[in-house]
Amino acid sequence: MPGPTPVHVQGDPELPEKVDVVVIGGGIIGSSTALELAEAGYSVAVCEKGGIGHEQSSRNWGWVRITRRDPREIPLMAESLRLWKTIDERLGRSTGYRTTGITFVCKNEKMVENYRNWKRHLEPFQIKSEILSPQEMRDLNPGSQLTGAGALHTPADGRAEPQKAAPAIAEAARDRGAHILTKCAVRTVETEGGRVSGVVTERGPIRCSSVVLAGGAWSNLFAGNMGIDLPALGVVSHVLRTEPIEGGPKEATWTNDFAIRKREDGGYTISRGAGTTVDIVPNSFRYAAKYLRALKMQGRELHFRISEQFLREARRAKKWSSSEVTPFEEDENRIFDPIPSPKMVNSLLANASAAFPALKDAKVAQKWAGCIDVTPDAIPVISEVKATPGLYMATGFSGHGFGIGPAAGGLMADLVTGRTPRVDPKEFRFSRFTDGSRIAPDLGY
Repeated sequence: MPGPTPVHVQGDPELPEKVDVVVIGGGIIGSSTALELAEAGYSVAVCEKGGIGHEQSSRNWGWVRITRRDPREIPLMAESLRLWKTIDERLGRSTGYRTTGITFVCKNEKMVENYRNWKRHLEPFQIKSEILSPQEMRDLNPGSQLTGAGALHTPADGRAEPQKAAPAIAEAARDRGAHILTKCAVRTVETEGGRVSGVVTERGPIRCSSVVLAGGAWSNLFAGNMGIDLPALGVVSHVLRTEPIEGGPKEATWTNDFAIRKREDGGYTISRGAGTTVDIVPNSFRYAAKYLRALKMQGRELHFRISEQFLREARRAKKWSSSEVTPFEEDENRIFDPIPSPKMVNSLLANASAAFPALKDAKVAQKWAGCIDVTPDAIPVISEVKATPGLYMATGFSGHGFGIGPAAGGLMADLVTGRTPRVDPKEFRFSRFTDGSRIAPDLGY
């Protein structure tokens, strides 16, 4: 069963000869970066190997949350919540955004205490988050049968429609002068005197002075061809959506067994609360030492498997020139469409229906999977690459990119243009992987 179908964005028929900035990748991060640059008066071209928002940007849960974020992401996510509130007006298009609140159910008292400690990180931003008793948790969703020791509830969180958001942002960037190029993989970044001077795409060259790599799960491969080691591994998340149904929870809700949110069409998107699939691939061994701390902290949430993906990546070209066809141009890679695991999705609707009986008659409309690029510390790279002046990265969002996307694109544009960064970018610097910094996720408690 193919993945979800984003709103179609027709790519421009011709390449520009020259722009200020080329953005590699047309997901929500690349599109948001392009929008911010275009609004600032810079000429920009988005080069996407497939279609706008066709990979993880349209396959995620659609959550716009500050809840349970790594504390290092909270300042940027607070800015993103501000941007989402008026994003449809800004774009002149609908993203389906709604401020609805999100609830994280605690299975035991230890988790309640952990969340109580975490929510102190919101205090500087005057964002309310509260611990609910078991009864208050159920009262928030009348008719629910949620069980647990309580819940963490943040009213300021919300949801949007992944199949609409990145396309809407890209079209708005085009309204402001950006070039949107689909089925246009970038092969190489060209330099003169060590500085970025342009790119070569499968359709020809584009001269530019800056390049932003926002290629999601493909960024590691692209960077490697440039001799740049970007530590990132892919994990696969499995999702289903239901047909529209009356009743059901209005708020997005997370439990260990499932995560659910109401869709604009009246159905529900449901995924695993705790649990993603990790395909063992050659890079798993290459980066194993860098992920040891993350495995110790979150290993129970990961399900490892050996699949055909190992051989696929082992055989994949790692180096190429501007005159060679790249892996990004191969038919199977234009849109990476992982197969959802029956083990991971078959019990989702039953688990959600046990907590929300109104869903017992819901029908599954679609199942899909998406590949998430995860860094060893589970926070993104939003940074210059000092070894190559003019090269920047906005990647490695570790499953958090959709909600934080508008502000992340803004921060990336801040760095490219040299304007004052909206938040301190230090935590997202690329050099943290080589400067001796401690690399590990921060749960915030």
